[in-house]
Amino acid sequence: MNHQQLPDGYEVLEPFVDFWAVHGTAARDAKRTASSEAQRKGFYQIAKDHVPRALAELDQTPLHQFNEKQTNLMNLLLSFAHVVNAVELLGDGEAKHAKFRAAMPFLRSTADLPA
Repeated sequence: MNHQQLPDGYEVLEPFVDFWAVHGTAARDAKRTASSEAQRKGFYQIAKDHVPRALAELDQTPLHQFNEKQTNLMNLLLSFAHVVNAVELLGDGEAKHAKFRAAMPFLRSTADLPA
């Protein structure tokens, strides 16, 4: 029996939830660093077409009223922002830049503030 972790309509993103839908900027940055190029590109290729609709739907509910599935989707989208930097901006330079991120880690961001 499958346990759906995202709102209806996002079933294609379910395989990415366990790895990418983590809370906290530092945790998302750590996932980016720990991920392989194949993991980042796989997530990116599937998620990119769903991000605009997901953001529009999540915008209809105040953050403090998110249910667990909406929270998972938001965390997935926040991880996607990290992945976009790796895939679209850095590309082959991701491994080199990961060393710099280790020296200057994210500790927190506004996304980590309570709703």
